[in-house]
Amino acid sequence: MSDAAIDAATFRELQEAAGAEFVAELVGTFLDEAPRMTNALAAALAAGDADAFRRTAHSLKSNAATFGALQLAALARELEQRAAGVVAAGDARALDALLAEHARVASALAELKDG
Repeated sequence: MSDAAIDAATFRELQEAAGAEFVAELVGTFLDEAPRMTNALAAALAAGDADAFRRTAHSLKSNAATFGALQLAALARELEQRAAGVVAAGDARALDALLAEHARVASALAELKDG
């Protein structure tokens, strides 16, 4: 997998299909909502709510894939699939890679949106 936070071809295809202006709005929404999703993952983990954890990871996975944030989508997919085990173990470290990748994706999307 590429080291790029955002797959350029996927992002370009999205812009061609939906229009650059609309994609900029979508990026803005993602930049607002994704931190809420990562906070919801941490809250679900702390509360022992595997179903909420799984649903939130699924939503984050889908949103990330839309923009070509392939590594973030893969990490979210892994958490979605392992939700019951992660929550049962109370494994907060399971979120570390996702949080780091989210920060990288947010920075790259902000540049693309403003650039």
